Amino acid sequence: MLLAPAAMAQTTLAPRDEPAKVIPVPTDVSPQLQAVIAQPLRRGWNTPPTTPQGWKQMADAEAAAATAVVEPMAKRLHVTITQGTIDGVHVYRVTPDVIPARDAHRLLVHVHGGCYVLNPGEAALPEAVLMAGFSHIPVISVDYRMPPTAYFPAALDDAMTVYKAALKMEKPQNIGVFGGSAGGALTLEMMLQAKQQHLPMPGAIDVNTPMADDVYWGDSGQTNALVDNVLVSPTGFCESATVFYAHGHDLADPMISPLNGDFHGFPPTILLTGTRDLLLSNTVRTHQKLLQSGVHADLLVFEGMSHFQFTISDRIPEDRQAFTELSAFLDKHLGH
Repeated sequence: MLLAPAAMAQTTLAPRDEPAKVIPVPTDVSPQLQAVIAQPLRRGWNTPPTTPQGWKQMADAEAAAATAVVEPMAKRLHVTITQGTIDGVHVYRVTPDVIPARDAHRLLVHVHGGCYVLNPGEAALPEAVLMAGFSHIPVISVDYRMPPTAYFPAALDDAMTVYKAALKMEKPQNIGVFGGSAGGALTLEMMLQAKQQHLPMPGAIDVNTPMADDVYWGDSGQTNALVDNVLVSPTGFCESATVFYAHGHDLADPMISPLNGDFHGFPPTILLTGTRDLLLSNTVRTHQKLLQSGVHADLLVFEGMSHFQFTISDRIPEDRQAFTELSAFLDKHLGH
């Protein structure tokens, strides 16, 4: 029986003592996603590098594996990848082979994830390739500077440089900004900076499983610990990577933990997470704050997914569904 509010207020806030248990792979998802869910915990999640060179070696090693999936997926989704620079910032242009007339003057700016230190170069592109392929809108992906070459706020500075350039290419209402994990946090940080700098807001943003609060990971940081097979633990490699990126800066700063900022005036936003995502709570808390700030915000939650697993492959039905829905949201809210 539930306690009355007065009695609840007098109870001790005791933690839940949960016995060890085995969590089966869900059977109500596709076989392709089941195989992803069944994978073991990420190797090295609790033994992060301790030197700048160690972080670079880790990023380079993971990038080699990630890059191998990009070109084949781009071919399947009929998009072309080219490199370039915009006002000194290295970028990738991910362009659909066929752009419908309604999308001819639309543009998406992508900021990649990777706990601020991973996914350099083409390794950053699966999310951008999927978005370009399903939305048929050209994407500029920001290959922002990362440690140990550059620390906070280099990633945000590079993203803002590209956003300002995008405002000269298309009308603000025709521009979308999107990213996941650290890229989701950067997307929110960009909106905070746009407000500070009196820049026009884009037509819509897509904020996927954002690292929105790097001080307090929320309830799912505990309930999904050792269940999420990507981030694994709030005290694992991603926390260490963020501290490395912050380089002594306060993690509570809204330009690192944007959930501490003011969301009033943000554009329509869609957010995506999964039930096993360590950042499920960060995503839910961001969604709630957006709604409380008067922002139109939609939330998608996928069964069984751990952190960022909606970007693995266009061959996974749930990943296709994710980008179909994200694209539909952008199509609804962007100008044309």
